[in-house]
Formats: sequence, C-alpha cells, structure tokens
Amino acid sequence: MATRTPRTDGNTTRLHILETAGRLFAAQGFAHSTSKEICTRAGTNMAAINYHFGGRDGLYEAVLIEAHRQLVSLDELMALSMESTDARLKLRTLLTHMVEMSAQPKAPWGFRVVLREALSPSPAMPAMIQRAVLPKAKLLRGIIGEIMGLPGDHPSVQRSLLLTVLPCLVMTVAPKDLSSKVLPALKDTRALADDLMRYVLAGLDAVAKDARAAESPTAGKRR
Repeated sequence: MATRTPRTDGNTTRLHILETAGRLFAAQGFAHSTSKEICTRAGTNMAAINYHFGGRDGLYEAVLIEAHRQLVSLDELMALSMESTDARLKLRTLLTHMVEMSAQPKAPWGFRVVLREALSPSPAMPAMIQRAVLPKAKLLRGIIGEIMGLPGDHPSVQRSLLLTVLPCLVMTVAPKDLSSKVLPALKDTRALADDLMRYVLAGLDAVAKDARAAESPTAGKRR
C-alpha cells in the first residue's frame, strides 16, 4: 500500500488560520474573538477550523502553544543547552536573546496572547502549561541549578528561575516609549543584557549560599 504524502496546501491553510487567529486573539482576547470573524479574516470556512483544530477551543489551544514558542522555543533552549558546557554562558545567551527581542519595534503577537492568558486564564491554560511551559522550565531549572550548585527541583532554584526570567518578560510587554522617552539607556541592549546578567548571577550566588547554609548539618545547632 502506497504511503500518502501530506498535502502541503492543507498545512499552509492550517498555518494561515493559526496566524490569523493569533493576531485576532492578541488584539481582542479569546472571549471577544468569534470563529466567524477568524474565518472571515482568514478567507476560509468553519469546516477548515473544525478539520485542522477540532473547533475554536482547539484552535485557541494551538495558538497558545505557538504564542509561547514565540517567547522562546523549546528547540532554541535545547540547542542552547548543547552549545556550551558552561551553564553561565548558556544563561547569558538566553537572557541576551530575550533582551534583544524586547527591544524589537513591535513584539510578535504571541507576547500579547500569553499576557492576556496570564491575566485572565482560560480552560486552555493547563494545556499550555503541560505542553509548552513545563518542558522549557525543566531545561532552565537544570541550567540555573547547575550555576547554583543545587538540584533543579530545589525550591531556591524554582524561585530563582522566576526571578531570572520575569524581568525579560516585563521588558517585552512594556511600552516602547519607555526606552525612547523615560529610560533612553535601555536602547543599548548589549549593556542592558550585561547588567541584567550581573544582577542575576549575584542573586543566584547569594541565594545558593543561603540555601546551602540552611541545609548544612550545623545550621540547626546555631539556631
């Protein structure tokens, strides 16, 4: 029996619907974006959404996964993790990448979609966490844990991951006038990334030191 070759036009249609819906969800949010409007903008019909995504809910779930990929993809993180044996260099590369993305004149629509979902979670949030967030978090916990000399699932590592990545996400969604009218020094993304790395590494070293001290055999005796 001959093997069927996937139809490239079908995949093109799927990607076109995904892109159209992503831009609409970013602008209006999930609750205010109808399948009819998505179909009208994409120049397709409801049957195409049902065929490729199983309906509007399935389409939104796919949009969330793509939106999170636009922040930083799992493939990028995996490639980064194999680039060097130096965990600090890996982290520097990641933070520099995110800082440079935040300086783009117009952020990809995925940033707005993720922000909307974070502020008003939908039933699709668990799918995004399971399929997009957890795999990336595991890799990043490994990198940060290596820097701190602690296991990747250590509470201090988990908290440090949030505190490391959060500034980059905030810069991405911050008004673009921030660097032109309020803090012009932010335009120098290389210097910004260097300073961020100094803050992060100093913080990781301090948190790791306290964590190890709290777990040492003599910690209880000193209390």
